[in-house]
Amino acid sequence: MPMPPFQAPSLASLTVLLVAAAAVVVLMAVVFLVIGLRLGRRSGRLEAERAFKAGDAASRDDAVRRSRAVLAGQIGEQLAPWLPGFPCDAADVRFVGKPVDFVAFPGASTGSPREVVFIEVKAGDAKLSAPERALRQAVLEGRVRWVEYRAPVATKQPDG
Repeated sequence: MPMPPFQAPSLASLTVLLVAAAAVVVLMAVVFLVIGLRLGRRSGRLEAERAFKAGDAASRDDAVRRSRAVLAGQIGEQLAPWLPGFPCDAADVRFVGKPVDFVAFPGASTGSPREVVFIEVKAGDAKLSAPERALRQAVLEGRVRWVEYRAPVATKQPDG
């Protein structure tokens, strides 16, 4: 059987073919876009979880370090009057805590206090807080006074 002669496709069949090819290309682009977005979202989520875990561990380590420093400072404050170089006799010192660590009354243990001394204990490179600085400034400027307060006490009235 002889081969039929070559026939050019009709314009309508070419149009259908081109539309079908375009539809396949668009469909493939949409599929690749959806896959890419899902992979990107998953990758971002995994990266965020890793960063959170690393940050969480660092935060915990920092909290433990700060807690230990605070505890060491509090213990040091309580022991300070018995450490070498403390400016007053431990028997003349009273712990206050806030806004200053100690108030000392040198000579009080022998019955004759000579002065009043405010003592703030710091360790390392710790700095004074704002209330501590304000108290230091008040003392240095002489803004210190004595007040005697008598509490009202109910006294028994004579019958009559």
